[in-house]
Amino acid sequence: MRIKYLGEKIIEGFIYGSGWITTLVVVVIVVFLFREGSGLFNKKPLEEGYGIVINAENKVREITAQEIRQIFEKDITNWKELGGADEKIVVFSLSNIDKYFTEKDLGESFSLLPEKIKEFVQENKGVIAVFPEKYLATSLVHLEIAPISFWSFISGKDWYPTATPSPQLGVLAIILGTLWVSLGAMLFALPIGIGVAIYMAEIAEKRVRELLKPFIELLAGIPSVVFGFFGLVYIVPLLQNLFNLPVGETALAGSILLGIMALPTIITLSEDAIRSVPKELKEASFALGANHWQSIARVIVPYAKSGVISACILGIGRAIGETMAVLMVTGNAAVIPTSFLEPVRTITATIASELGEAQQGGIHYEALFLLGSILFIITFLINWIAELVTRKK
Repeated sequence: MRIKYLGEKIIEGFIYGSGWITTLVVVVIVVFLFREGSGLFNKKPLEEGYGIVINAENKVREITAQEIRQIFEKDITNWKELGGADEKIVVFSLSNIDKYFTEKDLGESFSLLPEKIKEFVQENKGVIAVFPEKYLATSLVHLEIAPISFWSFISGKDWYPTATPSPQLGVLAIILGTLWVSLGAMLFALPIGIGVAIYMAEIAEKRVRELLKPFIELLAGIPSVVFGFFGLVYIVPLLQNLFNLPVGETALAGSILLGIMALPTIITLSEDAIRSVPKELKEASFALGANHWQSIARVIVPYAKSGVISACILGIGRAIGETMAVLMVTGNAAVIPTSFLEPVRTITATIASELGEAQQGGIHYEALFLLGSILFIITFLINWIAELVTRKK
Protein backbone atom coordinates (compact mmCIF):
# COMPACT_ATOMS: atom_id res chain seq x y z
CA MET A 1 0.00 0.00 0.00
CA ARG A 2 2.82 2.41 0.87
CA ILE A 3 4.60 1.67 -2.41
CA LYS A 4 1.36 2.26 -4.32
CA TYR A 5 0.73 5.52 -2.43
CA LEU A 6 4.32 6.63 -3.11
CA GLY A 7 3.92 5.82 -6.81
CA GLU A 8 0.72 7.88 -7.02
CA LYS A 9 2.47 10.83 -5.37
CA ILE A 10 5.37 10.60 -7.80
CA ILE A 11 3.01 10.55 -10.79
CA GLU A 12 0.98 13.41 -9.31
CA GLY A 13 4.14 15.45 -8.73
CA PHE A 14 5.32 14.74 -12.28
CA ILE A 15 2.02 15.95 -13.73
CA TYR A 16 2.01 19.12 -11.62
CA GLY A 17 5.66 19.77 -12.40
CA SER A 18 5.10 19.32 -16.14
CA GLY A 19 2.20 21.77 -16.05
CA TRP A 20 4.17 24.43 -14.16
CA ILE A 21 7.26 24.01 -16.34
CA THR A 22 5.20 24.31 -19.52
CA THR A 23 3.47 27.42 -18.22
CA LEU A 24 6.78 28.95 -17.17
CA VAL A 25 8.35 28.27 -20.59
CA VAL A 26 5.40 29.92 -22.36
CA VAL A 27 5.61 32.98 -20.08
CA VAL A 28 9.38 33.27 -20.62
CA ILE A 29 8.95 33.08 -24.41
CA VAL A 30 6.24 35.75 -24.39
CA VAL A 31 8.27 38.06 -22.13
CA PHE A 32 11.35 37.59 -24.31
CA LEU A 33 9.33 38.33 -27.46
CA PHE A 34 7.86 41.57 -26.14
CA ARG A 35 11.11 42.68 -24.49
CA GLU A 36 13.07 42.33 -27.72
CA GLY A 37 10.38 44.12 -29.73
CA SER A 38 9.68 47.00 -27.33
CA GLY A 39 13.31 48.14 -27.55
CA LEU A 40 12.53 49.59 -30.98
CA PHE A 41 10.49 52.50 -29.66
CA ASN A 42 12.11 55.90 -29.17
CA LYS A 43 15.09 54.82 -31.27
CA LYS A 44 16.14 56.97 -34.20
CA PRO A 45 15.66 55.28 -37.57
CA LEU A 46 19.21 55.93 -38.76
CA GLU A 47 21.89 53.58 -40.00
CA GLU A 48 24.05 52.59 -37.04
CA GLY A 49 27.19 54.70 -36.66
CA TYR A 50 26.01 57.43 -39.04
CA GLY A 51 25.00 61.04 -38.49
CA ILE A 52 23.29 63.76 -40.52
CA VAL A 53 24.53 67.35 -40.42
CA ILE A 54 23.29 70.56 -42.03
CA ASN A 55 24.39 74.18 -42.43
CA ALA A 56 24.09 76.26 -39.24
CA GLU A 57 21.80 78.78 -40.99
CA ASN A 58 19.26 76.09 -41.88
CA LYS A 59 16.08 76.53 -39.81
CA VAL A 60 15.02 72.89 -40.14
CA ARG A 61 16.17 70.94 -37.11
CA GLU A 62 14.12 67.71 -37.24
CA ILE A 63 12.69 65.52 -40.02
CA THR A 64 11.19 62.06 -40.29
CA ALA A 65 12.59 58.90 -41.82
CA GLN A 66 9.99 59.20 -44.58
CA GLU A 67 11.19 62.69 -45.45
CA ILE A 68 14.81 61.49 -45.59
CA ARG A 69 13.82 58.80 -48.08
CA GLN A 70 12.00 61.38 -50.18
CA ILE A 71 15.08 63.62 -50.15
CA PHE A 72 17.39 60.85 -51.33
CA GLU A 73 14.89 59.77 -53.98
CA LYS A 74 14.57 63.44 -55.05
CA ASP A 75 10.84 63.60 -54.33
CA ILE A 76 11.71 66.56 -52.04
CA THR A 77 14.26 68.95 -53.57
CA ASN A 78 13.80 72.19 -51.60
CA TRP A 79 14.04 72.95 -47.88
CA LYS A 80 10.92 75.06 -48.26
CA GLU A 81 8.90 71.83 -48.53
CA LEU A 82 10.12 70.93 -45.03
CA GLY A 83 9.38 74.32 -43.44
CA GLY A 84 12.79 75.84 -44.10
CA ALA A 85 14.11 78.57 -46.38
CA ASP A 86 13.68 78.58 -50.14
CA GLU A 87 16.95 76.74 -50.72
CA LYS A 88 17.71 73.81 -53.01
CA ILE A 89 18.67 70.64 -51.13
CA VAL A 90 22.20 69.40 -51.81
CA VAL A 91 22.75 65.75 -50.81
CA PHE A 92 26.32 65.09 -49.73
CA SER A 93 27.46 61.56 -48.80
CA LEU A 94 30.16 58.97 -49.44
CA SER A 95 28.35 57.81 -52.58
CA ASN A 96 28.79 61.17 -54.36
CA ILE A 97 31.84 62.64 -52.59
CA ASP A 98 33.95 62.14 -55.73
CA LYS A 99 31.72 64.74 -57.39
CA TYR A 100 33.13 67.42 -55.10
CA PHE A 101 36.58 66.20 -54.02
CA THR A 102 39.41 64.16 -55.53
CA GLU A 103 41.31 61.41 -53.74
CA LYS A 104 44.19 63.85 -53.31
CA ASP A 105 41.86 66.34 -51.59
CA LEU A 106 40.74 63.68 -49.10
CA GLY A 107 44.25 62.60 -48.24
CA GLU A 108 45.66 59.19 -47.50
CA SER A 109 43.14 56.87 -45.77
CA PHE A 110 40.60 59.75 -45.75
CA SER A 111 42.68 61.65 -43.22
CA LEU A 112 41.40 65.00 -44.52
CA LEU A 113 37.76 63.90 -44.87
CA PRO A 114 36.51 65.45 -41.57
CA GLU A 115 38.00 68.81 -42.53
CA LYS A 116 36.53 68.67 -46.06
CA ILE A 117 33.06 67.73 -44.74
CA LYS A 118 33.12 70.64 -42.28
CA GLU A 119 34.27 73.02 -44.99
CA PHE A 120 31.62 71.87 -47.49
CA VAL A 121 28.76 72.02 -44.95
CA GLN A 122 29.69 75.52 -43.79
CA GLU A 123 29.87 76.83 -47.37
CA ASN A 124 26.57 75.36 -48.65
CA LYS A 125 23.35 76.52 -47.00
CA GLY A 126 21.21 73.81 -48.59
CA VAL A 127 23.46 70.84 -47.81
CA ILE A 128 22.39 67.68 -46.02
CA ALA A 129 25.46 65.55 -45.30
CA VAL A 130 25.26 61.89 -44.27
CA PHE A 131 28.52 60.34 -43.05
CA PRO A 132 29.85 58.06 -40.32
CA GLU A 133 29.96 59.92 -37.01
CA LYS A 134 33.75 59.55 -36.77
CA TYR A 135 34.12 61.92 -39.75
CA LEU A 136 31.73 64.59 -38.44
CA ALA A 137 33.10 67.46 -36.38
CA THR A 138 31.30 68.12 -33.10
CA SER A 139 30.90 71.79 -34.02
CA LEU A 140 28.56 70.92 -36.93
CA VAL A 141 24.77 71.13 -36.51
CA HIS A 142 23.24 67.65 -36.41
CA LEU A 143 19.83 67.14 -37.96
CA GLU A 144 17.56 65.26 -35.58
CA ILE A 145 15.37 62.40 -36.83
CA ALA A 146 11.98 61.84 -35.22
CA PRO A 147 12.17 58.64 -33.11
CA ILE A 148 10.10 55.59 -33.94
CA SER A 149 6.71 55.62 -32.24
CA PHE A 150 4.11 52.88 -31.97
CA TRP A 151 1.72 54.80 -34.22
CA SER A 152 4.34 55.48 -36.92
CA PHE A 153 5.32 51.80 -36.84
CA ILE A 154 1.72 50.57 -37.17
CA SER A 155 0.46 53.15 -39.67
CA GLY A 156 3.58 53.41 -41.86
CA LYS A 157 3.07 52.15 -45.41
CA ASP A 158 6.72 51.61 -46.39
CA TRP A 159 8.78 48.61 -45.29
CA TYR A 160 12.43 49.11 -46.27
CA PRO A 161 14.35 48.00 -43.15
CA THR A 162 17.74 48.03 -44.87
CA ALA A 163 17.37 51.40 -46.63
CA THR A 164 20.20 53.87 -46.16
CA PRO A 165 20.67 56.17 -44.43
CA SER A 166 17.29 55.83 -42.74
CA PRO A 167 15.35 52.52 -42.58
CA GLN A 168 11.62 52.68 -43.33
CA LEU A 169 9.71 50.66 -40.73
CA GLY A 170 6.03 50.87 -41.57
CA VAL A 171 4.14 47.59 -41.14
CA LEU A 172 0.62 48.57 -42.19
CA ALA A 173 0.95 46.79 -45.55
CA ILE A 174 2.29 43.63 -43.86
CA ILE A 175 -0.50 43.51 -41.26
CA LEU A 176 -3.17 44.13 -43.89
CA GLY A 177 -1.58 41.49 -46.12
CA THR A 178 -1.83 38.97 -43.27
CA LEU A 179 -5.47 39.81 -42.57
CA TRP A 180 -6.27 39.89 -46.31
CA VAL A 181 -4.91 36.39 -46.92
CA SER A 182 -6.61 35.12 -43.75
CA LEU A 183 -9.95 36.58 -44.87
CA GLY A 184 -9.63 34.82 -48.22
CA ALA A 185 -8.77 31.56 -46.48
CA MET A 186 -11.84 31.96 -44.28
CA LEU A 187 -14.14 32.54 -47.26
CA PHE A 188 -12.69 29.46 -48.95
CA ALA A 189 -12.49 27.07 -46.01
CA LEU A 190 -15.62 27.77 -43.94
CA PRO A 191 -18.34 26.69 -46.40
CA ILE A 192 -16.38 23.62 -47.49
CA GLY A 193 -15.33 22.66 -43.98
CA ILE A 194 -18.79 23.01 -42.42
CA GLY A 195 -20.41 21.24 -45.38
CA VAL A 196 -18.06 18.26 -45.13
CA ALA A 197 -18.55 18.12 -41.34
CA ILE A 198 -22.35 18.00 -41.74
CA TYR A 199 -22.03 15.34 -44.42
CA MET A 200 -19.76 13.14 -42.31
CA ALA A 201 -21.78 13.55 -39.11
CA GLU A 202 -25.35 13.27 -40.44
CA ILE A 203 -25.46 12.00 -44.02
CA ALA A 204 -22.53 9.73 -44.84
CA GLU A 205 -22.77 6.00 -44.15
CA LYS A 206 -20.56 4.58 -41.43
CA ARG A 207 -18.23 2.92 -43.95
CA VAL A 208 -17.76 6.18 -45.88
CA ARG A 209 -17.17 8.19 -42.69
CA GLU A 210 -14.58 5.72 -41.44
CA LEU A 211 -12.80 5.99 -44.78
CA LEU A 212 -12.87 9.81 -45.01
CA LYS A 213 -11.91 10.68 -41.46
CA PRO A 214 -8.37 9.18 -41.51
CA PHE A 215 -7.62 10.97 -44.79
CA ILE A 216 -8.78 14.32 -43.38
CA GLU A 217 -6.74 13.85 -40.21
CA LEU A 218 -3.74 12.82 -42.32
CA LEU A 219 -4.07 16.12 -44.17
CA ALA A 220 -3.30 17.94 -40.91
CA GLY A 221 0.02 16.11 -40.60
CA ILE A 222 1.44 17.16 -43.98
CA PRO A 223 4.32 19.66 -43.53
CA SER A 224 3.57 23.21 -44.63
CA VAL A 225 6.52 23.22 -47.04
CA VAL A 226 4.85 20.36 -48.96
CA PHE A 227 1.70 22.47 -49.26
CA GLY A 228 3.92 25.31 -50.44
CA PHE A 229 5.44 23.19 -53.21
CA PHE A 230 1.98 22.01 -54.23
CA GLY A 231 0.76 25.59 -54.43
CA LEU A 232 3.84 26.73 -56.33
CA VAL A 233 3.59 23.93 -58.90
CA TYR A 234 -0.18 23.73 -59.41
CA ILE A 235 -2.17 26.60 -57.87
CA VAL A 236 0.12 29.48 -58.92
CA PRO A 237 0.30 28.53 -62.66
CA LEU A 238 -3.44 27.79 -62.66
CA LEU A 239 -4.33 31.24 -61.32
CA GLN A 240 -1.84 32.93 -63.64
CA ASN A 241 -3.41 31.32 -66.72
CA LEU A 242 -6.99 31.59 -65.49
CA PHE A 243 -6.89 35.33 -64.76
CA ASN A 244 -4.18 36.21 -67.32
CA LEU A 245 -1.86 37.61 -64.63
CA PRO A 246 1.80 38.62 -65.04
CA VAL A 247 2.62 36.50 -61.95
CA GLY A 248 0.57 33.86 -60.18
CA GLU A 249 2.02 34.48 -56.70
CA THR A 250 -0.93 36.39 -55.29
CA ALA A 251 -3.06 36.76 -52.19
CA LEU A 252 -5.61 34.40 -53.76
CA ALA A 253 -3.01 31.63 -54.06
CA GLY A 254 -2.11 32.10 -50.39
CA SER A 255 -5.78 32.14 -49.37
CA ILE A 256 -6.57 28.90 -51.20
CA LEU A 257 -3.52 27.17 -49.74
CA LEU A 258 -4.23 28.35 -46.17
CA GLY A 259 -7.87 27.39 -46.61
CA ILE A 260 -6.83 23.85 -47.52
CA MET A 261 -4.53 23.72 -44.50
CA ALA A 262 -7.29 24.93 -42.18
CA LEU A 263 -9.84 22.37 -43.42
CA PRO A 264 -8.76 19.43 -41.18
CA THR A 265 -9.19 21.50 -38.00
CA ILE A 266 -12.54 22.92 -39.10
CA ILE A 267 -13.94 19.58 -40.30
CA THR A 268 -12.79 17.49 -37.34
CA LEU A 269 -13.93 19.86 -34.59
CA SER A 270 -17.18 20.76 -36.35
CA GLU A 271 -18.04 17.11 -36.85
CA ASP A 272 -17.41 16.39 -33.17
CA ALA A 273 -19.70 19.29 -32.22
CA ILE A 274 -22.48 18.11 -34.55
CA ARG A 275 -22.24 14.48 -33.44
CA SER A 276 -22.50 15.62 -29.79
CA VAL A 277 -26.06 16.90 -30.35
CA PRO A 278 -28.36 14.80 -28.09
CA LYS A 279 -30.27 12.07 -29.88
CA GLU A 280 -33.47 13.18 -28.14
CA LEU A 281 -33.45 16.53 -30.00
CA LYS A 282 -33.25 14.79 -33.35
CA GLU A 283 -36.05 12.39 -32.46
CA ALA A 284 -38.21 15.28 -31.22
CA SER A 285 -37.67 17.10 -34.50
CA PHE A 286 -38.67 14.02 -36.51
CA ALA A 287 -41.69 13.52 -34.24
CA LEU A 288 -42.91 17.03 -35.09
CA GLY A 289 -42.87 16.17 -38.80
CA ALA A 290 -39.53 17.67 -39.87
CA ASN A 291 -37.52 15.79 -42.46
CA HIS A 292 -33.79 15.12 -42.17
CA TRP A 293 -32.64 18.30 -43.93
CA GLN A 294 -35.02 20.47 -41.92
CA SER A 295 -33.73 18.88 -38.71
CA ILE A 296 -30.13 19.56 -39.74
CA ALA A 297 -30.80 23.21 -40.64
CA ARG A 298 -33.14 24.12 -37.75
CA VAL A 299 -32.16 21.87 -34.87
CA ILE A 300 -28.81 20.12 -35.19
CA VAL A 301 -26.61 22.92 -36.57
CA PRO A 302 -28.12 25.67 -34.35
CA TYR A 303 -27.55 23.49 -31.28
CA ALA A 304 -23.92 22.83 -32.28
CA LYS A 305 -23.38 26.46 -33.29
CA SER A 306 -20.87 27.34 -30.58
CA GLY A 307 -18.72 24.31 -31.34
CA VAL A 308 -18.83 24.92 -35.09
CA ILE A 309 -17.90 28.60 -34.72
CA SER A 310 -15.11 27.69 -32.33
CA ALA A 311 -13.78 25.15 -34.85
CA CYS A 312 -13.83 27.77 -37.61
CA ILE A 313 -11.98 30.34 -35.50
CA LEU A 314 -9.33 27.84 -34.41
CA GLY A 315 -8.87 26.69 -38.01
CA ILE A 316 -8.28 30.22 -39.24
CA GLY A 317 -6.05 30.90 -36.22
CA ARG A 318 -3.87 27.99 -37.28
CA ALA A 319 -3.76 29.31 -40.84
CA ILE A 320 -2.61 32.79 -39.73
CA GLY A 321 0.49 31.31 -38.12
CA GLU A 322 1.63 29.38 -41.20
CA THR A 323 4.96 30.47 -42.67
CA MET A 324 6.48 28.41 -45.48
CA ALA A 325 3.33 27.99 -47.54
CA VAL A 326 2.52 31.71 -47.75
CA LEU A 327 6.20 32.56 -48.17
CA MET A 328 6.28 30.48 -51.35
CA VAL A 329 3.04 31.53 -53.08
CA THR A 330 2.07 35.09 -52.10
CA GLY A 331 4.77 37.03 -53.93
CA ASN A 332 6.17 38.77 -50.81
CA ALA A 333 5.40 42.32 -51.95
CA ALA A 334 5.01 44.68 -49.00
CA VAL A 335 2.21 46.75 -50.53
CA ILE A 336 -1.27 47.53 -49.25
CA PRO A 337 -3.59 44.96 -50.86
CA THR A 338 -6.51 46.12 -52.98
CA SER A 339 -7.29 42.85 -54.74
CA PHE A 340 -6.85 39.12 -54.21
CA LEU A 341 -5.04 39.00 -57.54
CA GLU A 342 -2.08 41.06 -56.29
CA PRO A 343 1.09 39.90 -54.49
CA VAL A 344 1.13 40.54 -50.73
CA ARG A 345 3.41 39.90 -47.79
CA THR A 346 2.39 38.40 -44.45
CA ILE A 347 3.92 38.79 -41.00
CA THR A 348 5.14 35.20 -40.85
CA ALA A 349 6.75 35.39 -44.31
CA THR A 350 8.51 38.64 -43.39
CA ILE A 351 9.99 37.22 -40.20
CA ALA A 352 11.07 33.97 -41.86
CA SER A 353 12.76 35.64 -44.82
CA GLU A 354 14.51 38.51 -42.98
CA LEU A 355 15.37 37.45 -39.43
CA GLY A 356 18.44 35.48 -40.52
CA GLU A 357 19.94 38.58 -42.15
CA ALA A 358 19.06 41.09 -39.42
CA GLN A 359 21.86 42.23 -37.11
CA GLN A 360 21.14 41.10 -33.56
CA GLY A 361 20.09 44.04 -31.43
CA GLY A 362 19.72 46.35 -34.42
CA ILE A 363 16.64 48.27 -35.52
CA HIS A 364 15.72 45.70 -38.16
CA TYR A 365 16.06 42.86 -35.63
CA GLU A 366 13.84 44.59 -33.08
CA ALA A 367 11.25 45.51 -35.72
CA LEU A 368 10.90 41.83 -36.66
CA PHE A 369 10.41 40.86 -33.01
CA LEU A 370 7.77 43.56 -32.70
CA LEU A 371 6.04 42.08 -35.75
CA GLY A 372 6.12 38.73 -33.94
CA SER A 373 4.50 40.39 -30.91
CA ILE A 374 1.73 41.75 -33.12
CA LEU A 375 1.16 38.27 -34.58
CA PHE A 376 1.03 36.84 -31.05
CA ILE A 377 -1.63 39.38 -30.07
CA ILE A 378 -3.70 38.57 -33.17
CA THR A 379 -3.61 34.81 -32.54
CA PHE A 380 -4.24 35.30 -28.81
CA LEU A 381 -7.37 37.35 -29.57
CA ILE A 382 -8.57 34.70 -32.01
CA ASN A 383 -8.14 31.91 -29.47
CA TRP A 384 -9.75 34.04 -26.74
CA ILE A 385 -12.78 34.66 -28.96
CA ALA A 386 -12.97 30.94 -29.69
CA GLU A 387 -12.95 30.21 -25.96
CA LEU A 388 -15.78 32.68 -25.33
CA VAL A 389 -17.83 31.22 -28.17
CA THR A 390 -17.27 27.69 -26.89
CA ARG A 391 -18.65 28.79 -23.51
CA LYS A 392 -21.64 30.34 -25.34
CA LYS A 393 -20.78 33.86 -24.18
